[in-house]
Amino acid sequence: MVEERKIPKTMSTQHPDNANIPNWCKGTVIEGDAEIEEAYYVYSQLNCQEVMWDSEGKDVDIRVIRKLLEKYPNFFAENQIGKDVFLTYRVPNPKIEGAEKKVFVETLYNITVACDVASTFYKREVIPIFEVVLPFTTNAEELIWLYEYYRKAVAATGEVFLNENLKVEDWVGCFKPRNIEVIPLIEDFDSILAVDRIIEPYMKIVKPKYLRVFIARSDPALNYGLLCAVLLAKISLSKMKLLGKKLNIDVHPILGVGSLPFRGHLSPENVEKFLNEYRGLSTVTVQSALKYDYPIDQVKNCINILNKSLPNGEPITVEIAEEEKLIAILHKSRCFYEKVVEELAPLINSVASYVPARRARKLHIGLFGYCRRIGSIALPRAIPFTAALYSLGIPPEMLGSRIFTELKEDEFKLIQKYYINLKHDLEVASGYVSWRNIEIIKDNCKLLAEKTGTSVEKLRTAINEVLSDLDTIEKTFGINLGPKTYLTKKHENFVNNFLLSYIEGDKEGASSSLVEAAIIRRCLG
Repeated sequence: MVEERKIPKTMSTQHPDNANIPNWCKGTVIEGDAEIEEAYYVYSQLNCQEVMWDSEGKDVDIRVIRKLLEKYPNFFAENQIGKDVFLTYRVPNPKIEGAEKKVFVETLYNITVACDVASTFYKREVIPIFEVVLPFTTNAEELIWLYEYYRKAVAATGEVFLNENLKVEDWVGCFKPRNIEVIPLIEDFDSILAVDRIIEPYMKIVKPKYLRVFIARSDPALNYGLLCAVLLAKISLSKMKLLGKKLNIDVHPILGVGSLPFRGHLSPENVEKFLNEYRGLSTVTVQSALKYDYPIDQVKNCINILNKSLPNGEPITVEIAEEEKLIAILHKSRCFYEKVVEELAPLINSVASYVPARRARKLHIGLFGYCRRIGSIALPRAIPFTAALYSLGIPPEMLGSRIFTELKEDEFKLIQKYYINLKHDLEVASGYVSWRNIEIIKDNCKLLAEKTGTSVEKLRTAINEVLSDLDTIEKTFGINLGPKTYLTKKHENFVNNFLLSYIEGDKEGASSSLVEAAIIRRCLG
């Protein structure tokens, strides 16, 4: 079956970046059976080919296959799960889970339950789930452990003798599939740069017929800044291509992207530029803002373009000499970004508390876990982080831009070679800069410092660094920052109202203005 399967091109995810609530959701938070309905909706109405079912960081219904087949039998009779449409679990990583490590075990066992349910429905052996995503992958051992745990502790359960005559499979049936495919999700700076060294041992030991590799785009932006996030992705795509050719195993990259430039810039207006920017992809994520914050005709058209266009050729090969130069630039860029974010963190965290929940999630702490960290500073997750900065009128795309004053001409040209749409992305984000808000923050530093638990000096330093970043963007790229269209001017009015309400302690007014601004920019964060 694996040899015949197609690689899905569009993966619907449960990332809660939508400003609008879908009309089929009864409350403000998508959870429970609403996520079952959502899966059917994205398959049947939007033509997404895959759904990532996320048991990492949130509670999900592990009876999803049974509920889909029971509720929508006609659709799934014509569209077989595991062949025509796909559902892929993201499992918790036991390395970073605390009390809930066994959710990993529960999720893997449910793969065999789903097989029984689907086989009964289709009246033949059907394996609906045979791949899992392992988040926070940092070495090959974790991939091998997951592969072997499933094979030896789950699939082999049926071989256990209950007495001298009776095996488990004689009593409760066999456990299929016998093996699963593991998809590493690689998210941190060092691991993305070492993607080939992480996946090569796994490929040599397991010898998969193909390997899907998931590269994060949002968390690297949160942790290291826009420039780092894009260039890290480009280097990893090049490394995967070269390794696949070396081992003669097809490597199929997945890129996890949102719709704002900071988180990947996959949107209906930007889909062609996105495909040109990130060449060499097999699959991209379709997150909630893309699904629910645009008119449905635009959403369908965007997804159809992706389904027709992917895989979109091969990535540019990054030569070793260029890679070394890029990595040196990345380290410099990361330092500029981290410094300003550390100083802004108390304000960002305070504003992020106004960002509405769109999915039911659990907060837990771990290595690059749900409480993100830069240095010793705790940060919100990527979506509320991005939403907070846009709501302040300081798009995160701009932060750390002082790096461009430090670059030599050949370094700047190298960045332009590998980040094709750099100026375009900055121009799109530039319309959401609010000079009025920045002046309000400057004029109210003492009050805001007290409100957010930071020092006046630290906040003033942060704002001066933001102004320096903005000045660098204007001088380096010739971009006039600030609202230029009716929509971005309306957006500025709402973020002005947000900031004033926030300062006054008007929680209801602040929350309302934050959401109205997000609806205008078609994304929460």
